[in-house]
Amino acid sequence: MDVQDFLIQGEGSEEDKRGAWSLFQKAYEKQMKGDLEEAATLYKESIERHPTAEAYTFLGWTYSFMGRLDDAIEECHRAIGVDPDFGNPYNDIGAYLIEKGEFDEAIPWFEKAMHARRYESPAFPHLNLGRVYERKGLWDKAVESYKQALTLNPNYALAKRALGRLLGMLN
Repeated sequence: MDVQDFLIQGEGSEEDKRGAWSLFQKAYEKQMKGDLEEAATLYKESIERHPTAEAYTFLGWTYSFMGRLDDAIEECHRAIGVDPDFGNPYNDIGAYLIEKGEFDEAIPWFEKAMHARRYESPAFPHLNLGRVYERKGLWDKAVESYKQALTLNPNYALAKRALGRLLGMLN
């Protein structure tokens, strides 16, 4: 995501949008350094200034690192409310449901992510759906999901490893 994407979203003054972008960047830096409490605070400040689907999604991601999966899911729902075309929160909800062991509940979220109009990493939900199918013992569906992830991103290392591991296990 770049500043242009952030600045064109929704209503609000240019000053609020730029301030929100600055807070978002600071939050992301804190998150990457492991300062999760500070990151969450900064994401919330960014949202107060100018709510975006990205800020809600990244706040959810931060909560997931803190083990707060239900809060993470709630933030993803807020992100979808702001921009239903943004694919990340759909995939993230599915990933959090996998972490909670709710595999069947995760499937429709990955399918929604696959059909999102605005998604920079469309291979992710295919990999995650493959993970669900693999856990459920649906090997053929898992293989197809991993292959689809690689069709979308031929350099996706996780998908390559998952497919190789599963095919090796099946042989």
